[in-house]
Amino acid sequence: MENFTGAPTLNGTLGIWTDYSIQYKVISTLVLFVICALGTVGNVMVILVVLTTKHMRTPTNCYLVSLAVADLMVLTAAGLPSITDSIFESWVFGHYGCLCITYFQYLGINASSCSITAFTIERYIAICHPIKAQFLCTLSRAKKIILFVWAFTSLYCVMWFYLSDIQELVYDNVTITTCGYKVSRKFYLPIYFFDFGIFFVLPLLLSAVLYGLIARILFLNPLPSDPKEKKKNGTHANNNTTSCKNSRHSNSTATSRRQVTKMLAVVVILFATLWMPYRTLVVVNSFLDQAYLDGWFLLFCRSCIYLNSAINPVIYNAMSQKFRAAFRKICRCGRKGPEKPAAYSVALTYSAVKDTSMVESTDHFTTELEELTVTDGLLSEQKVMFPEPSVYREVNFTDA
Repeated sequence: MENFTGAPTLNGTLGIWTDYSIQYKVISTLVLFVICALGTVGNVMVILVVLTTKHMRTPTNCYLVSLAVADLMVLTAAGLPSITDSIFESWVFGHYGCLCITYFQYLGINASSCSITAFTIERYIAICHPIKAQFLCTLSRAKKIILFVWAFTSLYCVMWFYLSDIQELVYDNVTITTCGYKVSRKFYLPIYFFDFGIFFVLPLLLSAVLYGLIARILFLNPLPSDPKEKKKNGTHANNNTTSCKNSRHSNSTATSRRQVTKMLAVVVILFATLWMPYRTLVVVNSFLDQAYLDGWFLLFCRSCIYLNSAINPVIYNAMSQKFRAAFRKICRCGRKGPEKPAAYSVALTYSAVKDTSMVESTDHFTTELEELTVTDGLLSEQKVMFPEPSVYREVNFTDA
């Protein structure tokens, strides 16, 4: 019992603490299955959206793919074994299953924390240091950082092969097989607190500081709506038109940055909130002689962890129009809708210089351009309708 007085592993059995009533079995199995099933589908869709849609492959989205893979690992390596534990009241995956599942669940937890830290730093550089972001926040660099994150966490989590194992405990004359920590409490607690500080406390403190700096730039000191509006009163009409366009471009740029930053900040806040019950339980039990291990409260703590891994795709869908459109496109891939006139769709930023002499000679002609402004991350397809070639003298394509 000494090894279990801190807290059980995420996949550890509750047999010695919980009365496995029919009510507990039904509720726990149903709750965990629904969360894991929906989370698995949602995270797979995030990965497919980014990997199969070329214009969605941005640095920020690469970090979100890394986070989705980590969340899938948590759901499969921790959530599914918890379901079988509730049903069979014992560990059923054997010795090697205990080692591998414990390894992969901690790998997913630590990789998700590092991915959140990585996209927080990327947001800070992109918004607070836009000049440096041109060569720091690139797709190739994001891929290298993600590879480093997974390599580092994979090596770090190797220690769990030596810290966990199955044990057979006798409770009320019934032998129960559990998967837990095989080292004594005095060795386990320092390792846990080190892991707790590096992969939970430190990322949250860093995120709080960086998002505070980002908020100061985006919300307290917004970009000027029109950098040329204080020019001389004798400015020509065509310069005024260009100035209005620059104003709209600046406003849409600031709005896009705010939306992306809000969405990522919500991801960080939910990560802290939903992990807090389990982390707090382990810390408190570390200082108690008689650990608090109520089965229903443990179910609540674990459900919060699995919900954190399942809810991110919902956040993307609710707060990002680009991801929402991409999700709909994947869901409708098997349906054949009515044929529509083809429209040229791209994922670049367009700027157009209007031939003013043409406009002056044909004041009855009206042109409409749906301008796409892409900044800092989440991209989507927008339909850009080009008028007659004679109306626009120059069309510049610049990478977002």
